[in-house]
Amino acid sequence: MDLGTIYLPLKHTHVTLVTLSLSTFAVRGLGVLAGGRWPLRPVLRRATMAVDSLLLASGAALWALLGLNPLQQSWLGTKLVLLLLYIALGTVALKRGRRARTRAAAVAAALVCAGMMVGIALAHHPRGWLA
Repeated sequence: MDLGTIYLPLKHTHVTLVTLSLSTFAVRGLGVLAGGRWPLRPVLRRATMAVDSLLLASGAALWALLGLNPLQQSWLGTKLVLLLLYIALGTVALKRGRRARTRAAAVAAALVCAGMMVGIALAHHPRGWLA
């Protein structure tokens, strides 16, 4: 099978899942900041976990397909470190933050991390948008 036959649909799937995941996080984060309880409902949490799991799987499939190594491609390693930070900030924003100010800062910081990851992915450079 031709690499292009698999690569383009997989890449489009990954980009679609990124868009869905980040949009959902932003809406849920704003909902929590507005005092809503709906962003924490189990059905919504499970749905976002499913999207994020598919997102991670599509990213791992792209690495394998392209033979990428985050230890050799610094842009990918940087993106993975930011992903871990994004996840940690997301848990503070949606669940662990006790004060509204803490949750608001975590939502903002998580979205900045997400924006940096998108810039890094587009530029294939650790400085992303600044490259």
